[in-house]
Amino acid sequence: MKCISNGKIVRIISFLLSIFVVCISLEGCGKTPALSFQDNASYSNFNFMIGESGSAEVASAFAQNLCVAGKDQNSDALSSMNAGAAAALFDVNNRKTLYAKDVFTRLYPASLTKIMTALVALKNAKLDTILTASENVTVTEANAQVAGLKKGDTMTLDQALHILLIYSANDVAILIAENIGGSVSHFIQMMNAEAKSLGATNTNFINSNGLSDQNHYTTAYDMYLIFNAAMQYSTFQEIINMPVYKTAYHDASGASKDISVSSTNYYMQNMSAAEAPTGITVIGGKTGTTTAAGHCLILLAKDTSGNPYIAVVMRARDNDELYRDMNELLSLIPQS
Repeated sequence: MKCISNGKIVRIISFLLSIFVVCISLEGCGKTPALSFQDNASYSNFNFMIGESGSAEVASAFAQNLCVAGKDQNSDALSSMNAGAAAALFDVNNRKTLYAKDVFTRLYPASLTKIMTALVALKNAKLDTILTASENVTVTEANAQVAGLKKGDTMTLDQALHILLIYSANDVAILIAENIGGSVSHFIQMMNAEAKSLGATNTNFINSNGLSDQNHYTTAYDMYLIFNAAMQYSTFQEIINMPVYKTAYHDASGASKDISVSSTNYYMQNMSAAEAPTGITVIGGKTGTTTAAGHCLILLAKDTSGNPYIAVVMRARDNDELYRDMNELLSLIPQS
């Protein structure tokens, strides 16, 4: 039997301790370390990934069709932008961020949430799917926008998506969640899973309509990711471009119920406060407003050559400021 010197024992123990410390730092042996997101970091969720070698590499394969933003980019271009607002402008075709201000700050999304509700529904069900309202569609929050659904009412998913995105009806968001997810809670899991799959790692949904909850949040950049994914569906693009929508659904007895709704988006209503800069055409978008979230808007716009841009403003203090800031943002789109 061979003897081991005290010095050698110390070296062996030190070696084993170093392995133990490394394993703890990696949250378990065999796991690849993940990059945690930090609001004060000067890179976006998509900038880096850990390669097999353990070094940081540009995540080009994952984000090659996306605009990647730093925390602030060209933010001094719009001195009139409200200090409390978050805003961004993305050149979709050229995958460039033209403007970014506080895009990684966690904010309440209000009814911008309904973009994810629509995306999950479009991914998981056909437009002719019949949705049936339960007693849970009743929304009791004061001043909440509703279509007035009653237990037993039925409509197709296509009808529901129109009312959801054009009129921002909170009861319709519940109708979609229950029918597509089997339950609201499962649908919320689907929403959060979809957010993670898109790289929207600073987002957490608690409901399908955006009514205020301290644990219901997103960022301006994450909303770009979600809106960009929804834009891949022609149905979504068609709906957000509509100023009005009229349809008829059925109550529990089968009787027809007419409904007519108008867009909450001032650009679709041709209101003077929402007059886009010369050469810019607003295709459509989604609004969101609550006391906690302020006034929010995300848009698809095009230049004279038809090139698409996504613009988002969150946490404006009122509608006048929201559309003024959005017009300022759209003015940064290069003219052909």
